[in-house]
Amino acid sequence: MRLDLHMHTTFSDGVYPPEEVVARAIAGGLDAIAITDHDNTQGVVPAQRAARGRIRVIPGVELSARWRGQSIHVLGYFVDPAADSLVAHHHDLHARRDERMRKIVERLAEQGVRLPLGRVGDQRASGMVPYTRPHLARALVREGYATDVSDAFDRHIGAHCPAYVLVESPGPEEVIGTIREAGGIAVWAHPPLRLIDKLLPCMVDAGLGGLEAYRPWGRGVREAVAAHARRAGLFVTGGSDWHGRDTDGDLGSFFVREEQVAGFLEVGGK
Repeated sequence: MRLDLHMHTTFSDGVYPPEEVVARAIAGGLDAIAITDHDNTQGVVPAQRAARGRIRVIPGVELSARWRGQSIHVLGYFVDPAADSLVAHHHDLHARRDERMRKIVERLAEQGVRLPLGRVGDQRASGMVPYTRPHLARALVREGYATDVSDAFDRHIGAHCPAYVLVESPGPEEVIGTIREAGGIAVWAHPPLRLIDKLLPCMVDAGLGGLEAYRPWGRGVREAVAAHARRAGLFVTGGSDWHGRDTDGDLGSFFVREEQVAGFLEVGGK
């Protein structure tokens, strides 16, 4: 079985709607995928409906957190997409991201980059989708303020730029609790090696189940993350973190095998 357990749709910062993501996953020879949009689960049910038994769609989410100024992402798998805890998290982050985007647009205008907020909103699948910087980057490209998304981040909205505004996020322990309340299992997404020793113990205490080790990383990094997981008694997962960008390649070009994530599948009861 070929699996990809980390991908995004237009319900967060992905390029393609859930139905198209499913079609591309099937065309790429994948047997199972997880829809893991940022801070919401709205793309899960449309993807499951589009699958029609041709591919397995695991309900997932990727929740944003912050620890000592560092951005941390925690994946939740086998969640109930309609769980109250996830709905509350989504509404809270939605409001925070709306306010942040308004501030970024105001700062850009002060620098001569005049982009109405509505033009940024046009990049979202609907008003229910929280604003993200990739939405803004694509709007900047469309309006001629950047040559491509990378250029938009480099010159206008990257963390080093004057227009950058930090979005407040809950701590890792809190989002792990949110995932567990939704009936899911929590996995630290693309964990930075420099932070694992410092942060992993408190995340394990909060109920973390696994680490995302199998990614389009170098072999040495993958093995180091997997070794941390073994020492902590955690399982490992893997995925491409696919957004549908030109640099992402085709779905199915990266995958993990069932035996590599057997512990994850066992814990998920699947």
